[in-house]
Amino acid sequence: MLSSGVPRAEKSSLPPDKPPLPSFRQENPIVSADWDGRISNEPAASVFHSAAWAKVLSGTYGFTPIYFTALRGSEPVSAIPVMEVESWLTGRRGVSLPFTDECEPLDFGDLPRAGLLEEILRVGRSRKWKYVEFRGGKKLFNDAPPSLIFLGHKLKLSADTDSLFNQFGSAVRRAIRKAEKAGLTVEFSQTLEATRDYYSLHCKTRQEHGLPPQPFQFFRHIHAHILARGMGVVVSARLRGRTVASALFFHNRSEAIYKFGASDDAALELRANNLVMWEAIKWLGCKGIKLLRLGRTSAGNEGLRRYKLGWGTEEYAINYYKYDLRKNALVLEKDAAAGWHNKVFHSLPMFLLRWTGSVLYKHSA
Repeated sequence: MLSSGVPRAEKSSLPPDKPPLPSFRQENPIVSADWDGRISNEPAASVFHSAAWAKVLSGTYGFTPIYFTALRGSEPVSAIPVMEVESWLTGRRGVSLPFTDECEPLDFGDLPRAGLLEEILRVGRSRKWKYVEFRGGKKLFNDAPPSLIFLGHKLKLSADTDSLFNQFGSAVRRAIRKAEKAGLTVEFSQTLEATRDYYSLHCKTRQEHGLPPQPFQFFRHIHAHILARGMGVVVSARLRGRTVASALFFHNRSEAIYKFGASDDAALELRANNLVMWEAIKWLGCKGIKLLRLGRTSAGNEGLRRYKLGWGTEEYAINYYKYDLRKNALVLEKDAAAGWHNKVFHSLPMFLLRWTGSVLYKHSA
């Protein structure tokens, strides 16, 4: 168990010439008409901070959005999105945010975040949460060690595709050229049909990795709230009418996220995944999007790490913090991405694996 490292909230007796103490507000971005407008100019805001992602999580799993905002007068100066997860199996807790690779707190002004963190912990105790998990937020906890560390990779985009291509590793460039010579075609779509097509590959890829797939309802909500609203795209590589690789990308005006990828094992030698990524990079860059994040990677997954570094990315740490409200302290976590359970899931027939995913993910968020 670790000491919390949580700074205490400011005292209330301030001299008259000091700015007023912040007030705090809890809100639901799904019903707050101006939420997306308020965060739109914040550089750290991604699709994960948006009302659209809140609708995906709430609509699929029934999580309750409790987004915390600190205000100076009537002006918001800091915000941390949290979902309350209610589970008879794993208990009640707050997560910022479930099924999200990283979710940094948002700063609109110069207010220290300590007071907002104290407010979240206060509300969590009143709502009988077991813990609060933050997927990002190093500044919240000063120098306290994180509960868990993942690796992130980001790539600066531009419309200069030649310069981008030349910064890739030689293995990535060879793979792209091989895929192009194989006669693959690449399609961009935001339709439900393309989402279904992706999901079919997604289920097979998850089984190959020994993991249950998310329920299709999750992807139906992604289509309705993200893809259909122009905040994402399905990129698919096809060979003679058959989809052999596909990926989902989310984006706002300045930043994109590679969220899901899947492929047909029987066609891996075609390097279709590389072509999907390359065509997506070009498409996003031409739209004026400046940055692509490739999602989180477990520190022990060296193969995936090398693949992402091969695209000329910058590597950085994604710190997760789990604050146990019963112990009043941060606690260490173990990355459970790999273990005996992978062999069990890999051996299940597809219908049973999909059923497991439909039951499991609400409780494991």
